Amino acid sequence: MVRSSSGRVRMKSVTLIGLGPMGQAMAGAYLNSGYEVTVWNRTPARADELVARGARRAESVEAALTANELVVLSLTDYDAMDAILAQAPYTALAGRTLANLTSDTPGRARQAAAWLAERGAVQITGGVQVPPPGIGTPDAMTYYSGPRDAIEAHRSALEVLTGIDYLGEDQGLAALYYQIGIDMFWTALAGYLHGQAVAEANGISAEDFLPHAVKTMDLRYFLEFYAPRITAGDHEGDVDRVSMGVASLEHVLHTAQASGVDDSLPAAVLKIFRRGVTAGHGHDSLTSLIDVLKRR
Repeated sequence: MVRSSSGRVRMKSVTLIGLGPMGQAMAGAYLNSGYEVTVWNRTPARADELVARGARRAESVEAALTANELVVLSLTDYDAMDAILAQAPYTALAGRTLANLTSDTPGRARQAAAWLAERGAVQITGGVQVPPPGIGTPDAMTYYSGPRDAIEAHRSALEVLTGIDYLGEDQGLAALYYQIGIDMFWTALAGYLHGQAVAEANGISAEDFLPHAVKTMDLRYFLEFYAPRITAGDHEGDVDRVSMGVASLEHVLHTAQASGVDDSLPAAVLKIFRRGVTAGHGHDSLTSLIDVLKRR
């Protein structure tokens, strides 16, 4: 139970729209924490298990929006949000706070926040940093941006899901940090999968290669070493050089080819390193490739 601004005690309650794996995990976390949970999904059957646990199934988007002040959105993208919210009259949005945990670009986040504000609603932009099984766990975090007072007003409800990493008032910041992280995430995992494909082509199982993969993917030392140099604009090739990277990646490419494995991923990375050499960075650190990557 929580106490409202008028001093009256009311039940903890929240609406959740979108019941994919992430939405299911969020709704479950709220139920486990004693919240009254109203749910809505385009495929109603996805709510069956949650309803059996005590959630309330809204029969329409309007009913879902008007059931609670806090509405959590967990959708595929902002196009899905637009299509769903279009099913309700604008009056259903008035006075609501929408914690929009839907993935999309920073620009779309800002546009959606402005659109909602015109209709009397407040958006809190969020970027969840854990997969569904991580919801409700102690170390889970979500990037948030938007009005600080709105986040503080609903802090206890948001913290049922994850911790709060608040980035600022700009509605696009949470989406920006999230997409940067996802950029690194997918790129790194694609590298792991390519390496494992080469390993399997040579008779090495995922279990056998696992401890070596874990050590290789632990990049903390390199990130902490490079970050201050990047900030200072120091790309001195005293530890590594782009030309060294070209030679190394050529060996990777040849090994993949000899193993009968698709070489398009290392070839793409090699192309970037070769562009660095062409741009005059052959004797510079690989961090100089940032300047190459900033030019499309």
